[in-house]
Amino acid sequence: MKSSEKAVITVIGKDMVGILAKVTEICAKSGVNVLEVTQSILQDMFAMVMLVDMGGASVDVAALSSEMDRLGDKMGLKIHVMHEDIFHSMHRV
Repeated sequence: MKSSEKAVITVIGKDMVGILAKVTEICAKSGVNVLEVTQSILQDMFAMVMLVDMGGASVDVAALSSEMDRLGDKMGLKIHVMHEDIFHSMHRV
């Protein structure tokens, strides 16, 4: 990974204790640095967007995505990881 390579992680699902902790635990174990986090709770729904730096990661975006998919399946959440370039290309006018 390049030193400035970033990814966006989104999490959506029913609010419960430990979502942020479990997602950031995977990031920490993978050497992924969390740069920014925004989260909202709408009634009982949890929504979070994270910007992470993959520069020092021991995994690539695909491997991180697979790990987050497993966590999402276990917790009943939809967790999506995408490279920042893909995120930006989706939102170009």
